[in-house]
Amino acid sequence: QVQLAESGGGLVQAGGSLRLSCAASTSIFSINTMGWYRQAPGKQRELVTSFSSGGTTNYADFVKGRFTISRDNVNNTVYLHMNSLKPEDTAVYYCRATYKGRLYWGQGTQVTVSS
Repeated sequence: QVQLAESGGGLVQAGGSLRLSCAASTSIFSINTMGWYRQAPGKQRELVTSFSSGGTTNYADFVKGRFTISRDNVNNTVYLHMNSLKPEDTAVYYCRATYKGRLYWGQGTQVTVSS
């Protein structure tokens, strides 16, 4: 089993930056895929970015060039670096992991971008 704990959300003005953190309870080397999803009010949850143990990284078109995913293997933490934030980026951001054939979600962290 894997526990995921997100942090780093908050209120920021358009054009600003935030860094989200997702701390995993196990070594991220043992996790097959990790990524960030988001869900805005009244909308479905959608992929923001993810990476696999095989080295593949994916980004949604709407964040390419603005968001970057990175990892700290020592502290088992994955980060989402968000730059040039827009009001439409306002959502609850969730960390997701697949581990030993099972899917795990964090509790989510709210990001609000004011215009």
